[in-house]
Amino acid sequence: MARRLFLALSTMCLLAVGLSGADAQGLLGAPPANAPADAAPGDSGAPPANAPGAGVEPATPPVGWSPAEAAPAAPIQPGSPTAVVRPFYDQVGLEIDPSERSHFIDPAKAVLDKSDALRKSGQGECLDPNMALDNADFDKAEIDKSLKTLEAINGDQAKVIVAFVVSGNPHRLEWKFKKVDGDWKITDLLSVTGEWALSQYQCE
Repeated sequence: MARRLFLALSTMCLLAVGLSGADAQGLLGAPPANAPADAAPGDSGAPPANAPGAGVEPATPPVGWSPAEAAPAAPIQPGSPTAVVRPFYDQVGLEIDPSERSHFIDPAKAVLDKSDALRKSGQGECLDPNMALDNADFDKAEIDKSLKTLEAINGDQAKVIVAFVVSGNPHRLEWKFKKVDGDWKITDLLSVTGEWALSQYQCE
């Protein structure tokens, strides 16, 4: 009788240990693949964090998961700085088109106006026709596929970071804004990649 009672209690203990282990695994994740099965209590068997010569492997996302699904892009708000910038990536050279000058204020507007005057005088061009593309070759399909924007607003100041890839080369630009009479106006365009700024051009 005592032997049967001992076996019954042993079986119950094993079931309890197995259940608590399953619960812990569900909360804390699967144990390390290299953890020994007979590790001592309190010893996970895993190497210490950032052990010399041991790299840290990134977590493997679930099958079919993608960052785009985890964090969908927010829709562009009408009248926002991003909405003002977007047309310059739909049509090449739009930034030097005089009909679009209402989107700019000084110092960017002053440079663009001087560029217009220089062109009309027949003395040549001062600005590149695709400054919004960081003076890279235009491939709309490639740019549309890789184009990313990030908007930051601080009171009546704002900026939009634009990043894209052309021919395997990453480009990053920063559009600066100021709010004037309720509308966002472009004050400058800078290339983080090419290290130039529209406001620094001397079109005279």
